[in-house]
Amino acid sequence: MHSKAHRPPSQETSPRDLWRPRPGEFTREDLADALVTAKCAGPACSHDRANVLAKVERLVRGDPDSQFGLSGLTAFTGPEVLDMMAAEAGFDPDPEIREGDVPIDPFRVLAACERAGRRLAEAAARGERVVLATGHPAGLILLYMAVAGLLEDEGARVIRPGSGRSWREMGRHREIRYFHGAAALTDRAGTLHTHGAGPMEIILNEARPDLVFADHGFAGAAVEAGIETLSIADVNDPALVVAKHQGRTDVVIVMDDNVQPESYWPCFQAMAASF
Repeated sequence: MHSKAHRPPSQETSPRDLWRPRPGEFTREDLADALVTAKCAGPACSHDRANVLAKVERLVRGDPDSQFGLSGLTAFTGPEVLDMMAAEAGFDPDPEIREGDVPIDPFRVLAACERAGRRLAEAAARGERVVLATGHPAGLILLYMAVAGLLEDEGARVIRPGSGRSWREMGRHREIRYFHGAAALTDRAGTLHTHGAGPMEIILNEARPDLVFADHGFAGAAVEAGIETLSIADVNDPALVVAKHQGRTDVVIVMDDNVQPESYWPCFQAMAASF
């Protein structure tokens, strides 16, 4: 894993400029080191080994909140799921390791972002209809907004089905809102973190896009519906990675999904390089 301090953007580079394509300005090492500095990846991120193991066990026991709207995930053992996650993130899959940090290889993050970027560029070239959505708006919303803008600039149709749809859930208001093309669940006063598949199911009842870029239950519901899906998953959220190993989806970017929103600019640059 790369460890030297990354080259910071030049003083002339504003934070907004990092969310515009800047081909050739940053090497893969620069981007990887920026991910490590922000703890999107690296030797120690948000979730330790005990947390990851507990979440794997919840998945294989059938905990609904861990399934992200996907079926067929409980056919695997905990060690099998841990091995899948380790293959994506780059950590030791030994189930006997019960404590300590869970590293995430930043170069694997970038490789997955590059694969996602190639598919997004194809969507733009073909004028495809794309839905973007996040169940982790406090962390990922800027990345989705930047990708949505790039897609629209390059010819894709970023659609907004279900915008403004509202309902009551356990006596509380719920509403789908779009932020520059990226959907999130809200309570009308603020955005909400959710693992639920329900909001994406509402979206898909109104339109069937050619491609989805999402996370959490937004991604799981799209995969379950048979729609081609690019997704983001944290190292302690194995559902989408299991779906990938089942052959149901192709690109899952495994990284910490809830650091400072501005910190995901290297992912955007890796994706934008394909346009």
